[in-house]
Amino acid sequence: MSTSPVRATPVLASDVWFDYEMLHVRLADGRELSVPLEWYPRLRNANPEQRANWRLIGRGAGIHWEDVDEDLSVAGLPSC
Repeated sequence: MSTSPVRATPVLASDVWFDYEMLHVRLADGRELSVPLEWYPRLRNANPEQRANWRLIGRGAGIHWEDVDEDLSVAGLPSC
């Protein structure tokens, strides 16, 4: 009997946006996740311009906000 290693498909972000209470992340596979801003105090306390200044890191494996020194792992978000 032969076993081969199972390789998990990486969870990657493709877009990020906010509303009044939530952080929303669109994944490369089309799913969308929403999490309360309350869980991320630096983002909660940031102004809209600071929140809008994000970039994907690691080809979408993470999200970085330079203005508030915040990094989130996409795989660490709930439901990933």
